[in-house]
Amino acid sequence: MGNSWFRFQQFTVHQDRSGMKISTDAVMLGALATATSPRRILDIGTGTGVIALMLAQRFPNAQIEAIEIDEQAAEQAAENISASPFASRMNLIHGRLQDFTSAAPYDLIVSNPPYFPDHLKAKDAQRNTALHTDELSFLDLISKAGELLQTGGGFWVILPPRQMLEFSAISENMGLNMVEKFTLQDKPGKRVQREICAFSSVNQAMEVRPIFIKDEDGNPHSSYAALVKGFLLDY
Repeated sequence: MGNSWFRFQQFTVHQDRSGMKISTDAVMLGALATATSPRRILDIGTGTGVIALMLAQRFPNAQIEAIEIDEQAAEQAAENISASPFASRMNLIHGRLQDFTSAAPYDLIVSNPPYFPDHLKAKDAQRNTALHTDELSFLDLISKAGELLQTGGGFWVILPPRQMLEFSAISENMGLNMVEKFTLQDKPGKRVQREICAFSSVNQAMEVRPIFIKDEDGNPHSSYAALVKGFLLDY
């Protein structure tokens, strides 16, 4: 998914000015994040805008706002949104999440957050911002999401298992409980690469549901195909 543009069934995303290109992570979060009839949705660290666009397609009655700290990525995300069929319901904000305020809470908040606090940094400053927590720590992200989230609303994130363990511990200490969890694996029997989880101020029994990208024969697994149907070409 490293081309300068990526075509979905209902929209096209240009990504040559974004530090983080479209990935399976973003597509999975965009396909899974949900809330009951959400009217207001916020995408934190939108990058190319792909997750916000997927949510706009899935929830036709929702107003979607997307915030991005990197100027070039924000400009390109705004262009991607403007060129989409959902432009009238979407708004791009360029700035720091820590400085962001909203007149009304959100029913659904999503984030594919940076998670490398001590990783060897690349020379690309844009990619560093997208990947590393220098500009947005887990504590800042969770604190702000809790402040902006409607009571009973859902805050969805995708992270590797080790980072999700840290993230969930901080969330619980701040009154946000994990209420849904999906695991993402390349094939059945392979290690879990990512966890996609929902957090909320409510508490409820949680079932862990696996998603496999491919089956044993290397074909798209039914759990993956069902999620990307209507989004990716050829599905």
